[in-house]
Amino acid sequence: MTDPLHTDLLDLAQEAARRAGVLLRDGRPADLAVAATKSSPIDVVTEMDIAAEKLITGLIAEHRPDDGILGEEGAATEGTSGVRWVIDPLDGTVNYLYGLPTWAVSIAAEQDGETVVGVVTAPMRGETFHAVRGQGAWATGAWDGERRLACRPAAPLEQALVSTGFNYVADVRVHQADVAQRLIPLLRDIRRGGSAAVDLCDVAAGRLDGYYERGLHPWDLAAGDLIAREAGALTGGRPGERPSGALAVAGTPGVFEPLQRLLEDFGAWHD
Repeated sequence: MTDPLHTDLLDLAQEAARRAGVLLRDGRPADLAVAATKSSPIDVVTEMDIAAEKLITGLIAEHRPDDGILGEEGAATEGTSGVRWVIDPLDGTVNYLYGLPTWAVSIAAEQDGETVVGVVTAPMRGETFHAVRGQGAWATGAWDGERRLACRPAAPLEQALVSTGFNYVADVRVHQADVAQRLIPLLRDIRRGGSAAVDLCDVAAGRLDGYYERGLHPWDLAAGDLIAREAGALTGGRPGERPSGALAVAGTPGVFEPLQRLLEDFGAWHD
């Protein structure tokens, strides 16, 4: 039975994500991609990012003023309720800048340090994913009603489609490319989506067999990690550890452990 508090947190997260998604979708200048090599578009994206976070945090503060908040764009309050919101107002900023559809608003709610609610909305894909701890993962999209999510059936690693992401720091990217080069012959293929939150939801939806990335922040992971786990995927970091900035891994039960072992052997993590 769902905790009434979790239901309230889910409703608020869904409304905040919906409003922020509309703001980002409708507020994006039509010519933003044309000037993508100039400095001004970056400023516009930053302004949109900040505006979306302010919208989300303002709505949360209006309804739950005692909650804590951790946001990518600097929102940070301790709170006194035992609930903390972890917010990425625009995950996939480069995709957003160039007009690619894979960007998302990601909102998670933690209770006493554990993620209990996660919502990821991808406005240009017309999809919203959500999960409450212990209640499964669900999505709405081009189909009728809500669809319960389930990760793909277990497949051998050599048949796995795996997604990853690359850091903005050049030398880190070079190392990540080396890891990917070593992995490719051992997998079906590798994809690069550009949004950690969406990649994790795609694992949950059975569109990917696995996902890994180095250098993520809590707001990149919190909602998508819960959604993936509630859809039956396994998630973690280095062996025996939780997902973190050092390494985040998600996968179907048949893919997760061998993928995690390879990433450890290849030194895909960082201290």
